[in-house]
Amino acid sequence: MKEWIANNETLVWWMGGISIVTFIGALIAVPIIVSRMRDDYFIHEPDESENSMKNQRPVAWLVGLIAKNVLGGLLILAGIVMSLPLVLGQGFLTILIGLVIMDFPSKRKLELMMFRITLLRAAVNWMRKKRGRNPLILPAKGFKNDAEL
Repeated sequence: MKEWIANNETLVWWMGGISIVTFIGALIAVPIIVSRMRDDYFIHEPDESENSMKNQRPVAWLVGLIAKNVLGGLLILAGIVMSLPLVLGQGFLTILIGLVIMDFPSKRKLELMMFRITLLRAAVNWMRKKRGRNPLILPAKGFKNDAEL
C-alpha cells in the first residue's frame, strides 16, 4: 500500500482535495436542500400539469433534466466516496440528496427505502427543525411514529 501511495502521490493529493471539497460542499448544500423540501414530499407525487415546462418549453426542460440528473449522479458518487472508511463527509445524506434531485423510474421507492434508516431520517428532520421547518411527513406503512425521533 505504501508503495502504491508513493507511486501515485499526485492522485492521492487530488483524491484528498476532492474529498475536502465534497465534505465542505455537503456541509453547506445538504442542509439547504433538505430544508427546502416540501413537508409532504414523500406523500404526494408531483403534478404534471398542462402548464408544465415540459409542455411549454421542451428543449429547456430536457436540458434542465439532463443537468439535474448529472448533478444528482455526481452527488451520489460523492456520497459513495464519503461513505468509505477514512473519508470525511455525510455520505448517506449526500446520496439521498442526489436521489431527490434525479429523475428515474422507481425513484420514490428507493428514497423511502433509504428513509427507513432511522438515523438518516432523524438527521434530516433535525436539520429541518434547525431551520424552522416541520419534519417530513412519511407514509404510515413501515415507519415508526416521527414523534419518537
